[in-house]
Amino acid sequence: MGALAVELPISRPAVSRHLRLLKEAGLVDEETRGTRRIYRLHDRGLAAVQRYLEEVWGDAAARFRLLAENTAARRPTDADA
Repeated sequence: MGALAVELPISRPAVSRHLRLLKEAGLVDEETRGTRRIYRLHDRGLAAVQRYLEEVWGDAAARFRLLAENTAARRPTDADA
């Protein structure tokens, strides 16, 4: 965690808390090596997050795209002026 904490703009306790939450959510795996803890992204956890985001935001993104396309189709062009 130390190497990771150095690169982030938050405190070491905050990094530790976030890693614990990510581990509990199944997004990272933790391996203890002596006094160090090695964290790795958990593939199945990431796939679950991706599915969730696609489910939630996929519909919203599709609706936004349709709105944008319909708005652009109704906008007058320079040739219409």
